[in-house]
Amino acid sequence: MKKSILSITMAALLGLGVVSCREQKGDAEETADDVEETMDKAAEETVEVMEEAAEETEEVMEEAAEETEEGAEEMEEATKEEM
Repeated sequence: MKKSILSITMAALLGLGVVSCREQKGDAEETADDVEETMDKAAEETVEVMEEAAEETEEVMEEAAEETEEGAEEMEEATKEEM
């Protein structure tokens, strides 16, 4: 009698363990999919931010070059006037 109760208990625990593992595996797969989606979104946003930063940097550099050129021209004119 003790062996049959022990056998039934072991079978029940084994059955519960298998179901639990399946649920955990499913949860793990869902979590992995969520992580992959999040990483893809983050990568896309990073590329967008980098492109925007590159465009802004280019604009700032062009403005700085123009201002430097204008300043050089003003210095040249001021030097000519002093002579």
